[in-house]
Amino acid sequence: MRCPFCAHDDSQVKDSRPTEDNTAIRRRRQCDSCGARFTTFERVQLREITVVKSDDKRETFDRAKIEQSVALACRKRGLAQERLDQLVTGVQRQIETLGENEIASKAIGEMVMEGLRKLDSVAYIRFASVYRDFTEARDFEEFASTVRDAGKN
Repeated sequence: MRCPFCAHDDSQVKDSRPTEDNTAIRRRRQCDSCGARFTTFERVQLREITVVKSDDKRETFDRAKIEQSVALACRKRGLAQERLDQLVTGVQRQIETLGENEIASKAIGEMVMEGLRKLDSVAYIRFASVYRDFTEARDFEEFASTVRDAGKN
């Protein structure tokens, strides 16, 4: 594994353990060159999945993009990292169990929105504001009122 600090190609695994939800192996590594320590995660990948963007461009599915989006939407919300990881893992499982080699980015966005809706209403609205490209304050108001009304039921 390449060191993220000095780019040396060799490192030693110092500790391995499963993650809290048993969906990955967490490995603590130490670089043979600079001695820096870092963590890696090993996850199961069932197949190569291609994401089809709205402009018809295609790119390989990248879990990290979902992790970044969810982290940004949940920033300063006081949610445990474990809950965010579970959300991302759930979305990834949904994608993998569809059995398709291609998935529309819109479908991934909807899966993330559904997970955030159940997790935190503010994070849900934050994510939706970017995903649905809100352009005016009125867009926020209308969406927030639908969230508020759904919470009453």
